Parts: sequence; structure tokens; C-alpha cells
Amino acid sequence: NLLLVILISCDLASKLVPEGSRLQALLDETLNATHRATALTRQLLTFSRQQVVQMRVLEVNGLIEEMATMARRLIGEDVTVRTALARDAWPVEADPDQITQVLMNLVVNARDAMPDGGAIAIETENVAVRPDGPRGPDGLAPGDYLVCAVSDTGCGMDDDTRARLFEPFFTTKPPGKGTGLGLSTVYGIVQQSGGGIAVESEVGRGSTFTIY
Repeated sequence: NLLLVILISCDLASKLVPEGSRLQALLDETLNATHRATALTRQLLTFSRQQVVQMRVLEVNGLIEEMATMARRLIGEDVTVRTALARDAWPVEADPDQITQVLMNLVVNARDAMPDGGAIAIETENVAVRPDGPRGPDGLAPGDYLVCAVSDTGCGMDDDTRARLFEPFFTTKPPGKGTGLGLSTVYGIVQQSGGGIAVESEVGRGSTFTIY
């Protein structure tokens, strides 16, 4: 709410000053910083599970196709994005905005792990997790799950990095390049949606994030 007051005040003030003036430039900088602060606050609320969510029954394949189309335009020509989606994919109950956020976070991280180019694959399949059969990530309750795997051909991670991956504010990126909240937000959303997440990675051989 406090950030909303700043946003509205800056927007109204910008209409009262000459276009192209020094004051206009300062107001624009304030607006940009406030938008970034809003995004960061949203991530923190998600991680602490205090964000209001709008749960709906979703066809995740549709969200993936929309996100993949957008990602292909944004991540550069040296990275390809491929989808392999189960035709009979089960619907899931989740917040569509949060699921899109999860997918975008994973795709952006995959791109950052491939500075010289590479490939990202997004796949879905139906999986029945049973006590005496296929098992999912630790702590995942038995049940029927839609599984979404996001893989890259990037630099991969060592065991120490993988162990800390979902810690808030942990990042391998240089200062100013990341908040360290992207994957902790992904983890919070997946847990809040009643699911689980597993990671496979090897240095020099890429990574795969599998979401149930």
C-alpha cells in the first residue's frame, strides 16, 4: 500500500512537469525504482506465504505455450526453447500468475546458465506418486501430479551450490545481477500449491528442475 502511494504520486507529478525536463527524468527514475521494489516485495510475500493467491483449475500446457512464445522473443536468438507437452495432461489447482512466475524464473535462470547459447526444454507428463511405486521429491504426499520439467544445456552446478539453491538471498550471480530470491520464490509457490520440486545438475552438463 505504501508503494502504491509513491507510484500514484510520481505518476501524477510527472503530468505536471515539462516533458524532457530534469525533474521528469528524476520522476521516471523514482517510478522505475518503485516498480522494482514492488516486484521484490511480491517475491518476499510469496516466499513467506503471505501473498493472497487466486486458486483455479488450470490447463498448465496452455500457460507453458504462452510463456514459451514470449520467452523466445525475449531471451535471444542463441538460445532455443522447445516444448514437449503431454496431450492428456491433467489439470491442476493453482494460481495462474504464480505458475507463470515459476516458469519464467526457471527459464530466465536457464538462459543465464548458457551465456554462449544453448537449448531449453520444457516437458510435462502425468505421474501417479504411490508409496509402493514411483516417488516424487522428499515429503511429497502420494497422489496424482502433473510434472513439469525445465532443462537446460548450461554450465550446471556442483553439489554445494545445489544444496543451497532454494535459500533466500543465495545467488551465484555477480552483485547487482540478482536478488537471490528467484528460486526461493519458486520453492515457496510450489510448496504453497501442494507440490514439490527436485533438481538434477552436473557441472558442464546442464540442469533439470522437475516440478510436481
